[in-house]
Amino acid sequence: MKLQDLARDLNLPAPDENPEVADVTHNADWVTPGSLFVAIRGAKFDGHSFLAEVATKGAVAVLGEGLPAGVASPLPYLKVSDARAALADAAAALSGHPSRELRVVGVTGTDGKTTTAWLAVHLLRAAGLASGLLSTVGYQLPDGELHHFPAHFTTPEAPQVQENLRRQLEAGAATVVLEASSHALALDRVRAIDWDVAVWTQLTSEHLDFHGDLEGYFAAKRTLIERAPFAVLNADDPWTKRLIGLGPHLLYGEATGADWRASEIAEGQGGLSFRVASPLGQFEAALPMIGRFNVHNALAAMAAAAHLGATVAQLQAGLSSFRGVPGRMELVPDPNSDRAGGRRVVVDFAHTPPSLEKALITLRATTAGRLLVVIGSAGGPRDPSKRAPLGEVATRLADHAIFTEEDSRDTPVAEILAEMERGATGRSNFLSIPDRREAIRYAVSLARSGDTVLLAGKGPEDTLERLQETVAWNEAREAADALALPR
Repeated sequence: MKLQDLARDLNLPAPDENPEVADVTHNADWVTPGSLFVAIRGAKFDGHSFLAEVATKGAVAVLGEGLPAGVASPLPYLKVSDARAALADAAAALSGHPSRELRVVGVTGTDGKTTTAWLAVHLLRAAGLASGLLSTVGYQLPDGELHHFPAHFTTPEAPQVQENLRRQLEAGAATVVLEASSHALALDRVRAIDWDVAVWTQLTSEHLDFHGDLEGYFAAKRTLIERAPFAVLNADDPWTKRLIGLGPHLLYGEATGADWRASEIAEGQGGLSFRVASPLGQFEAALPMIGRFNVHNALAAMAAAAHLGATVAQLQAGLSSFRGVPGRMELVPDPNSDRAGGRRVVVDFAHTPPSLEKALITLRATTAGRLLVVIGSAGGPRDPSKRAPLGEVATRLADHAIFTEEDSRDTPVAEILAEMERGATGRSNFLSIPDRREAIRYAVSLARSGDTVLLAGKGPEDTLERLQETVAWNEAREAADALALPR
């Protein structure tokens, strides 16, 4: 795209120069020949201090809010009122405004974003709609394969979001579901997206170090509802009453008057069942997930999918076949069991004492038999003080614990296991097995019908780091392989 054409798209005066612009970035390390550099004044650095460096790397122009006194730009300089907004707008223009050709569902809230987003894309696919996903866990093209953003894109910026939307479109997506965090909204990472549906899960206190106070946090998340032409709102969240007047919407929840309302909720070994009253009529729903709170996530996802054309039969089939978010209380089916009361294996990212305690308490409430856990702890300097507490929690709340490796890195596994064993002082319901695959297979082999095995710590991570090597890893696949072994 030529610089003058880009300036026109951004409603900026046309510069005299007209080089070809290949991409846009605000990070000097990511500049390549043909880049447009956006000089952002941050808390620690001012992008204007990198102008000479990016010019050397081949940048062709700069966007910024004005040159500092005494600073000259070696490149054509286009002045904008808001550099972050300009970064997003330029990224959308250079990607060809892909969201204009997609139906985009945005999901925001404190808790439930990830599960609701994954549920929504699964339901849309069950309805026959080619759908992609941008999530904190990773992204999926319509083929459903999970990809992780490169390490330096831990939180994708506006250019990466727009590039991904373009890739989704080229891969055949008609619809994309996108998690919209408060940071992404406040920092304009998801600006310049033509939203079709906004989903609000709920709001509790979080990220106040960034937003200042709860009102600032709410204001950031509210922008998604303001920008979308239609919203799906949680009737049971007290903040919703301040969103209702922003435009067309449907309510979901357990409250009387909710458009999508759940009742007769039951939670058992195999998951959740409930009755749904909706604009499409009343129907029964089954969701193979753990935790009553997931009923709200399911209602939100169903309301969004129905707004885009899903039928009751498609919603029911989609819910019943949903396996969960990778590594987030993910249920791995037992192929050797033809009964609902077979062995239950759950993969979860819980890797701190509090998160492990919460996971074990949640699972205990719906476990008919014994509760077993496989848990490790990271090596190196990454909080070695949590190893003994992990051992204490595991042996106190599970019937049997297996201690094993978890990214041991430069720390001998034996040393890590010894610390975990120290936390289990006074208890004998544990065994240490250094090799994680062997530990998983041993735990699964111990399980009987009605038992639950929690594989904690790795969750959706795709590598396992050892002293001399880093190996590819898929915890859910390891669980499935263990379950498939003859008993």
